[in-house]
Amino acid sequence: MQLMKVNIYYGGRGLLEDPALYVMDKLTEVLEELRVEVHRYNLYEEKNGIAMLPATLKEVDGIVLATTVEWFGIGGYMSQFLDACWLYGDKEKIASLYMLPVVMATTYGERDGELALCKAWEMLGGIPMNGLAAYVEEHIEFENNPVYRDIIEKKAEMLYRSIRQKIKNLPSSTNAVIQTVQRGSGIELTPQESEQLSIYVSDDTYVKKQKEDIEELAQLFKNRLGEAGSDKKEGEFISALRKHFHPVSSYRAVFSIQFTDTGKTLIIEINGEELKCYYGTHPKPDVAARTVRDIMESITNGRITFKRAFMEGSLSAKGDFELSRSFDTVFQFN
Repeated sequence: MQLMKVNIYYGGRGLLEDPALYVMDKLTEVLEELRVEVHRYNLYEEKNGIAMLPATLKEVDGIVLATTVEWFGIGGYMSQFLDACWLYGDKEKIASLYMLPVVMATTYGERDGELALCKAWEMLGGIPMNGLAAYVEEHIEFENNPVYRDIIEKKAEMLYRSIRQKIKNLPSSTNAVIQTVQRGSGIELTPQESEQLSIYVSDDTYVKKQKEDIEELAQLFKNRLGEAGSDKKEGEFISALRKHFHPVSSYRAVFSIQFTDTGKTLIIEINGEELKCYYGTHPKPDVAARTVRDIMESITNGRITFKRAFMEGSLSAKGDFELSRSFDTVFQFN
């Protein structure tokens, strides 16, 4: 007869006073007396490889999910393990696995924790059992109570009989929901593909490289979109200058406006009624200004004048200030 195998997945922190440790030890003791091979996984020790743990469900007949409610809920490690089972676990294998929940609480919430484990395992398609849930105020008294010890031992025997006799549960509405949820869960992967994916997810180097590649691509597209938007907006500056140009026959000036956020420089050459606007450099501009593109956009949209931007300090300028003050006369954006 093939040896029965049971895995215990512990989601607590491994503290000495954790009553869940005592319960797991008693379960292991009884199961091993019944010639069951028991293996325990402490999730806090396996935290970097939790995504690969669903692969350990392959060769077992049943499992124990044990955790401790210290303040609220079943804890992060257990949640990660159940998430990994949903993402990478072999659902066909899980469907045949009996699960005994063990939830010990040092605060309120042991029944909620047990219900959460049962619902999660049921959603995965597995077979949940009535488990062990208790509030433990003093772990020494709990461990020395013979009545509690008998209850734990009987639960271990119940798990053994359920697996051996393949005891069935009554149908649940959750089973009807599972099919709908799983159909919309994304790309369908074989158990082998899911297992391989879980290995990649657990590989910190691989994940880091993937994140770096994604960030690099995102930055590349962001830069391209930014450049396209900048070119369009800066082209609109030239159009706005030409549209709102009011020539003065005796007025001659060269403005150089450097955009500090893009590194580009707009050159405006005015010679009476002639206007030239382009991006580049000029050896001797009459007025050399520095600002950001948003301020220039405000000027060309008429929200602020060139003079006001200079007075407020959002635009700096040096050179012929008489010509600088005439900018709002030659270009009337209001």
